[in-house]
Amino acid sequence: MSDRLEVVPVRGIAEISAGDDLATQIHEALPEPLRDGDVVAVTSKIVSKAAGLTFDGDRDTLLDKHTVRTVARRGNTRIVRTTHGLTMAAAGLDASNTAPGSVVALPPDPDADAARLRDQLGRLSGANVAVIVTDTAGRPWRQGQTDIAIGAAGLATIDDLADALDSHGNRLVVTAPAVADEIAGAADLVQGKTLGVPVAVVRGVAERVLPPGRHGDGAAALVRPAEADLFGWGSADAVRAAVRRDDPEADRGFPVPDDSVDDMVADALEAADPTLVELRPLAPGQWQVAAVDRAEREAAAWEAGGLVERLRALAVATRRRIEVRHDRSEPSALARVTITPD
Repeated sequence: MSDRLEVVPVRGIAEISAGDDLATQIHEALPEPLRDGDVVAVTSKIVSKAAGLTFDGDRDTLLDKHTVRTVARRGNTRIVRTTHGLTMAAAGLDASNTAPGSVVALPPDPDADAARLRDQLGRLSGANVAVIVTDTAGRPWRQGQTDIAIGAAGLATIDDLADALDSHGNRLVVTAPAVADEIAGAADLVQGKTLGVPVAVVRGVAERVLPPGRHGDGAAALVRPAEADLFGWGSADAVRAAVRRDDPEADRGFPVPDDSVDDMVADALEAADPTLVELRPLAPGQWQVAAVDRAEREAAAWEAGGLVERLRALAVATRRRIEVRHDRSEPSALARVTITPD
């Protein structure tokens, strides 16, 4: 690991248009020659502009095309999972640093763009460099935004330290610095959002740069897979998904809670009035909703309805099938609930 990190802005790059030779423009604007081990950070904005991904209109008209599913929404803001697997506001569609009335979309394959730029810059400079394509993203529990790598080539993007020992001899378990994102954030310090500096060279991380011809796993390796996502929906959208009954196949891109049926039933009962209703187990996965002795019948029926709806929402959220029918097998019986795996 180098004991010095240097970030060099690349100024003087002209406005990029569709069809421009981006590698040549970057190479000609470099303030000094590239060196082996340099990382060239390029904003996705100019990659997209060179690829002709600027569209007239507003973001809302393009959002659905670039969205796999909505993760959360509040007012006019939509956080979505994009076709790249990224989770971003407005699918990364950007109306800044482009002509009024136009929107720039993210490149469809940023890793491939990074690999192409790496090869081209290598031929132009004779140096073995890595390339990252960067974009700006918010963080769920933090104010503000920072740049992340959405494309990468020639770079070990993650430093997996699992099983390594720290300075006190403690074994690390899940420590894995997102090196490509850290480099993207460092580059953004000299690029800014209003400075017109879309490229920066980060020097001092040569040990992370791969040999010529090896592009690595790319920034795709930084995308958390859906099945490992513990926050697949925003709070309000999770409730919407749990209670809807229109499409049980929708939004399967997040993990199913592994709560047992007994845990689910206990959660539903926690909010019920035990002086009015109770759940009587009849068989595995089947219960009778019944009025408690001496409970007023109408009040018990209303409470039973609420209990059944909570069970229904929890069943949908955990992708189990639920069947509810009236039960008149005895005077206290109100409903019969059957829950089975989806």
